[in-house]
Amino acid sequence: MPYRKRRRRYPLSILSFSFGWIPYNCFAFFGITIFYYSLLTTHFPFSVAKIPTNSQDPTVTFMHIGVVREIKDRENRVALTPAGAGALTKQGHAVRVESGAGTGSGFFDGEYTAHGAEVADTAEAWDAELVLKVKEPLASEYGYLRDNILFTYLHLASVTPDLTEALLGAGTTAIAYETVEDGNGALPLLAPMSAIAGNMAATAGAWYLARFNGGRGVQLGQVLDERHGTVVIIGDGVVGRHAAFSADGMGAEVLMLGKDRGKYEQLCRLRPGSALQFQESGPDSIAAAVRNADVVVGAVLLHGARAPHLVSETMVKTMQPGAVIVDVSIDQGGCVETSRPTSHSDPVFVKHGVIHYCVTNMPGAYPRTATIALDTATLPYVMRLAEGGLAALQRDPGFTAGVNTFRGHVTCKPVAEGLGMLDRCSPFADLMR
Repeated sequence: MPYRKRRRRYPLSILSFSFGWIPYNCFAFFGITIFYYSLLTTHFPFSVAKIPTNSQDPTVTFMHIGVVREIKDRENRVALTPAGAGALTKQGHAVRVESGAGTGSGFFDGEYTAHGAEVADTAEAWDAELVLKVKEPLASEYGYLRDNILFTYLHLASVTPDLTEALLGAGTTAIAYETVEDGNGALPLLAPMSAIAGNMAATAGAWYLARFNGGRGVQLGQVLDERHGTVVIIGDGVVGRHAAFSADGMGAEVLMLGKDRGKYEQLCRLRPGSALQFQESGPDSIAAAVRNADVVVGAVLLHGARAPHLVSETMVKTMQPGAVIVDVSIDQGGCVETSRPTSHSDPVFVKHGVIHYCVTNMPGAYPRTATIALDTATLPYVMRLAEGGLAALQRDPGFTAGVNTFRGHVTCKPVAEGLGMLDRCSPFADLMR
């Protein structure tokens, strides 16, 4: 048998160490490099981290923004639309939306992720530098409050003082939509919801006038050439004007009681041929008007403060049995002495034979319309907060007026007066020094 040189055989472990380590360990090294690089950058194709950081561009401020799902009774609005989330993420901000937050308004989780937002759980949505909501935090949400910025409707002067105490204890910078002012002293973030509530006041009043609802059985409407039903509106602001438009459009007789005849004249120009009437508001004119009203709409507002009781209990006792009061001012405490907060699940009660509708979140009944209108109004302010933080407030006195609590102090004087906390009230500008 011819001699054949034997091939030297090496154990597998030796092969791995001598020759095999080169390709295998190179691949391992490359894989580890990819993994750690993906954690440090948002631009690598295999990136794990999706949240941008300030280090990407020192000239731009990036903010983590949380959008919380509302838990108030039948509150289906959401503070930000998917398009709004997209506008923020395009500027480099990180947006976390609580799962299901937009469902009631017809905006689904997938729409938010398609616009660059992240869907998160409740705790993650609250754990942000800027938290966006629609309604004030409820007691079960107080534990999420901390020293960040909360931007929402608050109405602190009329809700439980426990909320204000929780905000102060957490050191939250609480900015209330309803007290932000524009250059003319108007309330641009409250206006869209006031308009929706005003429209709704007329339809809610008409519904509860139906006999099967315990009402007088009077229809608000025009039958052939004759108007039926009398609607008295107390207040000539956004709520009052929209309620007047709606009731007049139904065909009812409409009387507006207010302080500014110019607003009434403007309404008449916008709706020529209407049957709107106007009287100066005062105790005597209010008492006479409500006595014969089928529907009374409370549309009184004092910036940041509790609404005054312009309709006394004595006046309510003189109203016709089965008449309806729609107190839109209830989120500021109500302008009717007999009013008390109700909910969409249990919207009315009867006092002295008069039906009271006092739902504190009326626009929540029409969440799609309300959310789009709210997002349109608030998004420019959210963008400014995201870009500039507290500095954005300092640059605009109207925006500063929205700050209700800051660093453990009440900063809105009407709120402090309503809550008896003037000793804990300091102007925002003083606290920023």
